[in-house]
Amino acid sequence: MNPIELGIFSSRIEAVCDEMGAVLRRSAFSPNIRDRLDFSCAVFDAAGELVAQAAHIPVHLGSMAYAMRDIVRRLEWAEGDMVIVNDPFLGGTHLPDVTLIAPVYVGGTRVGFVANRAHHADIGAVTPGSMPLSSTLEEEGVVISPVHLYRQGQLDQALMADITGRMRSPRQAAGDFAAQASSARSGVRRLQTLVEAQGVTGYRVAVKALNDYGERLARAALATLPIGRYRFIDVLDDDGQGREDLAIQVEIDVTGQDIVVDFDGTAAQTRGNLNCPLSVAAAAVYYVFRCLMPEQTPACAGTFRPIRLRAPEGTLVNANAPAAVAAGNVETSTRIVDVVLGCLAQAAPERIPAASQGSMNNLAFGAPAGEPAWDYYETLAGGMGAGPQGGGLSAVHTHMTNTLNTPVEVLEMSYPMRIRRYAVRRGSGGQGKYPGGEGIVREYEFLAPAVVTILSERRRHTPWGLAGGEAGQAGCNRLNGESLPGKLTRTVVAGDLLTVETPGGGAYGR
Repeated sequence: MNPIELGIFSSRIEAVCDEMGAVLRRSAFSPNIRDRLDFSCAVFDAAGELVAQAAHIPVHLGSMAYAMRDIVRRLEWAEGDMVIVNDPFLGGTHLPDVTLIAPVYVGGTRVGFVANRAHHADIGAVTPGSMPLSSTLEEEGVVISPVHLYRQGQLDQALMADITGRMRSPRQAAGDFAAQASSARSGVRRLQTLVEAQGVTGYRVAVKALNDYGERLARAALATLPIGRYRFIDVLDDDGQGREDLAIQVEIDVTGQDIVVDFDGTAAQTRGNLNCPLSVAAAAVYYVFRCLMPEQTPACAGTFRPIRLRAPEGTLVNANAPAAVAAGNVETSTRIVDVVLGCLAQAAPERIPAASQGSMNNLAFGAPAGEPAWDYYETLAGGMGAGPQGGGLSAVHTHMTNTLNTPVEVLEMSYPMRIRRYAVRRGSGGQGKYPGGEGIVREYEFLAPAVVTILSERRRHTPWGLAGGEAGQAGCNRLNGESLPGKLTRTVVAGDLLTVETPGGGAYGR
């Protein structure tokens, strides 16, 4: 393909993902998907290799890219099928992230797959919001191994009833699953239209050309890194179950041809839920290296061919089933980014920023047992790390999350809560030549009894600065003025005030 044709093809196939996302957002029932945009969409080839993705959530997309091949091999497929999965050890990330996958056929030939992944605030966990302070996978909710939700266009009503029947809000869950199915159908139609216009052979040629182009750009970008071995270590605060300072260690071997990322030395998997499957670790690694590539680099399988992972089984970054993983997808993935960036800062200090806030500040609320059911979940913005070109942004979601804080009006209209304060946390960014971004302050007043779960990091260990820049401030959580640990579950009553102050970013330069 000539460059113009390839550029048009790349844009058209990305547009398929964008339209899937628009359909999902417009038709979703829950604020978490509709307003926070906690979803992602992608296109794969007939073997399950990534072809394109929308600019959605890195931890969703990278993990799908890593795990999709195994799902495709494991199942039989027919036109009109749709598979549902959330099992972290069979292609998922953590249980609230539910994926729907649909094959795409043209003239009886399977040409690819479309997939979307959305975070459900209720997946039947032991506490509302389905982000519990868990120690087993069973406590985290309904585990769905890859199974056909639709066969040749027909919904398995019994399976849907079984899944939604184990949740606190089955009608809302069914509505969100229907939205995901609508999104997948729109992707199937748009991809069929694209393939029919080019012909099956022409489409396959274009996909190969796109992968080869992505690989060329990736290798050219990674070749600018000095050859050598670089090591870095950082720690997670605690697992909420008594273990503190859990190390994530990485060695990056830059050979001039390939990049080998080795997590040997990382802490063993833990009783708490900071564990993650290897697909989540891969998503974090892919994200960092993608940031070093030119803006026009396509998000396809070829782009990630030069990157290889090694991670000992039974560690935080390659946990064995049935380890608890609810916070691994959100907190451990974020720390992996910090560690890989810290490692690369030794190789290319003029290109790497200081640590960003280093936490998604997960909040899960809901009604106590015996009360009318409601579930709420959100992640909170914080400070971005400064870099060699300037200061970090304030009050933004960083790295592995690309979602939003729930709008105040939506939250107050949908749940028995009131936002008393929502502001930039002045002075929380690290000081230096280029200061780190500021975190936020968000204060919730409960208007009814609720069960609150917090899964947060960087409450003890601060986001580090670079080149002599100071660290950002650690975050803090308070209930009615009383300091809280970074991870907890607690019942509150009407009138209680929960205040979350998120970390700032590290500074760059003295």
